Amino acid sequence: MKPERLERTSVDGSKLNLEALYHIVPSCFTEEKDEKTGAVKHVVNFKILRQLLGDNAVEDSEEMYQFTWPGKQAARREASASITDTLRPVPEDSIDWDTTENLYIEGDNLRVLKLLQKGYMGKVKMIYIDPPYNTGNDFVYHDDFAHTAEEEELAAGNVDEEGNRYRKNLDSNGRFHSDWCSMIYSRLLVARSLLTEDGVIFISIDDNEVRNLKNICDEVFGEKNFVGQWNWFKSATPPNLSKKIKKNIEYVLSYHNGANTDMFCGIKKVSSSDDPSTKPQNSYKVWKFAPKTINCKFRDGVIPKGTYGTEKFPNELLNDLTVKNGTNENEVSFRNRFIWVQETLEDQLNNGTVVNLSKQLVISYKKAEYGAEAPPNLIDSSVGVYTTEYAGNELTEMFGRKVFDYPKPVSLLKYLINFYIKKEEKQYILDFFSGSATTAHAVMQLNAEDKGNRRYICVQLPEETPEDSEARKAGYNTIPDIAKERIRRAGKKIKEESPLTTQDLDTGFRVFRLADSNYENVEKSPDEYDQQMLDLFADNIKADRTDLDLLFGAMLSWGVQLSLPMQTEEVDGCKIYTVDGNGLVACFAENITENVVKAMADKQPLRVLFRDSCFDEDKTKINIFELFKQQLDWDENESMQNIRVI
Repeated sequence: MKPERLERTSVDGSKLNLEALYHIVPSCFTEEKDEKTGAVKHVVNFKILRQLLGDNAVEDSEEMYQFTWPGKQAARREASASITDTLRPVPEDSIDWDTTENLYIEGDNLRVLKLLQKGYMGKVKMIYIDPPYNTGNDFVYHDDFAHTAEEEELAAGNVDEEGNRYRKNLDSNGRFHSDWCSMIYSRLLVARSLLTEDGVIFISIDDNEVRNLKNICDEVFGEKNFVGQWNWFKSATPPNLSKKIKKNIEYVLSYHNGANTDMFCGIKKVSSSDDPSTKPQNSYKVWKFAPKTINCKFRDGVIPKGTYGTEKFPNELLNDLTVKNGTNENEVSFRNRFIWVQETLEDQLNNGTVVNLSKQLVISYKKAEYGAEAPPNLIDSSVGVYTTEYAGNELTEMFGRKVFDYPKPVSLLKYLINFYIKKEEKQYILDFFSGSATTAHAVMQLNAEDKGNRRYICVQLPEETPEDSEARKAGYNTIPDIAKERIRRAGKKIKEESPLTTQDLDTGFRVFRLADSNYENVEKSPDEYDQQMLDLFADNIKADRTDLDLLFGAMLSWGVQLSLPMQTEEVDGCKIYTVDGNGLVACFAENITENVVKAMADKQPLRVLFRDSCFDEDKTKINIFELFKQQLDWDENESMQNIRVI
């Protein structure tokens, strides 16, 4: 037997849906022969499925609740369609290429999300996106849902010469809202598959599309999985453009993936003020304090028993209080509508809670550390989150000039991340509208502050900066140029500010760029080749592709994460690549020797990858099966599963 070739396309979304349905109701599946390939395939018998669903199914109805728009079905098909693209590594733009676990990817985010599905499906704990708001002059991705010819798209300015699809969605467009809905819908459909079972997504949005976005998210994630809508105080000085209302507020919508409705870590309160010890609705209780357990904020002396406090908040002192050196010298008792019983008070004092007594004898307290609480739906400076003006000033100070309009503040992303992902969790945070890379900056900063292990994946289309902009004058031709430099500068600054505690902090990132397939003529199906064509394309890898291109392209196809560590060694003049210890071992050299194969087998690999042209004849391919079977004690089936060629 010979090694099989790796698949060269991304995940087929319809197959994912079939697999999920098969897991729930396998009895509605049957088999039929594929007319094109002749292979037997699993298909759904809708008659049986309808019977299983009983009366809870509908096909066509004049009246049913739904949210739709022109192009929705095409957007759904686009989300499911597989692609042959790949991601090409760019080590020269990266930092700490061999060791970092962070990713920065340039390209159309819908296509990138599809490519990430095999390796990162169910692996992303949190997604944050700040998509175009559709203000009437916004840049938006332009997906070819109408399937027009490439020449027409280029002539219309909807694609550039590199094949990137984008344009501005002017409010004069007859499909103004529909185009935006199709754009975000297809991306959310794919992105949801990347979330862990207890994953969560946060989406920034303003008034223009918040209603449509919520309807779309209700469909994609499920209405019952709606977490909430935060109001972020984005600007203290909004532009004076509207005659109706000044917009100080933007929104952050959140949905979880359905597995855990109580998943938030919460926010640990940090406050300069004390907390009240009473509630008007509580019953009266007596608090007894042992000597030297109250912090008295007034001069030493003796205060006779009686009723003190204020008219609104009276407090009854049950015995004389002697104050010395700022604390109670004697045992003292108070009666009031206290929030705790005596036992709880004593537990609080033993755990570091400080009880303060004001000049008016009003009792308050401050805990040494507060437990996590559900976050309020207002996000502003009271919870440590600042405005876009503040964020803009920070970024301008970092670059020495204004290079990006209206960046999100690092504090906003830190806030969202911090009440969902615990510092000890080594989890991925994905941002596929990453702009100036605020998410990457926030992850590094938060990890530096609490020694966390969070990792980021940022995706951004290489949108060009305006020709007359400060960014272009400074040499930043695209948004990714700005973002990558920001990550470099932010990482350097974080380490300089805390050199002793950030020695092991990952401030690196691997850069990848979306590109067409590594292979020639991959669009042809096997039955379209004749023998002459097969001979011609025996080695059908494009001439400009490097070993790293092939390695990471294969990792995408095989479901191996791009962020895993890798090493390189040389045996008999041939380079051997090792990913994640023994997770994947690969060699792409011509005419490899038996020593090379043996060195690869010695690593006890879980997966083995070769280039088809590594072998001068078929019998050499067959021999590697025997060698790996002997070295690794694999049977025939394991060899077929674990060895691939490209």
